[in-house]
Parts: sequence; structure tokens; C-alpha cells
Amino acid sequence: MPLRIEGLGKFYGQGAEARPVFRHLDLHVAPGEFVAIVGDSGVGKSTLLNCMAGLDSWDEGRVLHGERDLGAMDAEARALWRRAHVGFVFQAFHVLPHLDVGQNVALPLMLLGRQADVDARVARMLDAVGLAGLARRLPQQLSGGQLQRVAIARALVHRPGLLLADEPTGNLDPGTAARVMDLLLAEARAHGASLVLVTHSEAAASLADRRLHLQADGFRPAAPT
Repeated sequence: MPLRIEGLGKFYGQGAEARPVFRHLDLHVAPGEFVAIVGDSGVGKSTLLNCMAGLDSWDEGRVLHGERDLGAMDAEARALWRRAHVGFVFQAFHVLPHLDVGQNVALPLMLLGRQADVDARVARMLDAVGLAGLARRLPQQLSGGQLQRVAIARALVHRPGLLLADEPTGNLDPGTAARVMDLLLAEARAHGASLVLVTHSEAAASLADRRLHLQADGFRPAAPT
């Protein structure tokens, strides 16, 4: 299903004091397409991803996934939609400390009631991100780069239709970053997922079908590097 945002705007403050974080944003991401969003720090890139996931509110416009209008859903309906359709790689990982690595990666499958082949799918994803053999480790036993890869494996394990990634290679060395980007892109292509990536990495952004520069008054095509 495609992701669409139409006339999206978000403001801080109210009334005459309101200031736009961003506004006039229009975007269509087709199934299997990879769009990279770049821009200066503080321009609202992470906030935009949170709006696309229905984790944050907005003041103007619409966010749609297929025919679903996220703005028309209540919090519970958005949560159920995210569980089924979204893989989100958070910049801060959000790995659960009381679960081991394998349990963290398996969580989306367990929440969806997909019991078949859970162990095999988790093992495959951990191998794909270079963490084979670490399923029984606890998060506090891992480095920041390893935690980032756990978060990526968790986002991909249930084959979501919408992949949203906030600086997914920020804690990784260049070689591992390239491997992770290849995996994200391969999964999106193979399963027809829409992939939206926020990044400061030129290497990651260069792989995208489109690169957009986020500004307060809308998107601009990003200059090639």
C-alpha cells in the first residue's frame, strides 16, 4: 500500500504565537519505493516520521496508508495499525531491557499472534544484521551499534508494508552501515514495502530512489552529491 501525506503541517504554540515546524508537505511513496529525507538538524525530520507512524499529532493535512486515514483513527486504532503494518527503527533504539535479544526481535510476531517459525525467522534476521549467536544476550550486554541492529531486525521481522527509519546507521561503522542499508532496501523491494529514511548519511541517502530536503515550508529535491 502506498504512503501519502497531503498538505501536512505541524506547529509549536497557538494562535498568533504559533510557529511552523513544517507545513505544505506533500509526498507519495509507492510500494517498494525508497525515499530519503535529509535536512538541517532541528528542521523536524524525526517529528515528520513520528507523524507518518501516527505517533505524533499534526495540525494540518492528512496522513494516509492505502485507504486508511490516520487522522480519523483513535489512539487504539493507530496502535493496532502500527502493529500490523509498520516497522519503525527508532534513533534511540527502544529495545526492552528485560527481554533478551531474541525476544526483542520476536516481539512484533508475538503481538500479531504469528507463532509459526518464530525462532527461525528471528535467527534469520539476527544473522542478516550480523548478530548471529547473540539471541540470549540481554540489551545491557550489547554495544550501541549492536542495539541499533537489534532494532533494525525487530522492525523487519514481521515484513511490514511501511518501513520508517530514523538515522538507522548513525551508530554503525561504514561496513556494517552499508550491510544494514542493503538489508533495508532488499526487504523493502522483496515485500513491496514503502521505505522512508531520515538520515544525515550521504552514503545512505545516495541509495534512495528519491532524496528530499525538508524545509519549514515544504520539501525540495535534494542536490545530488
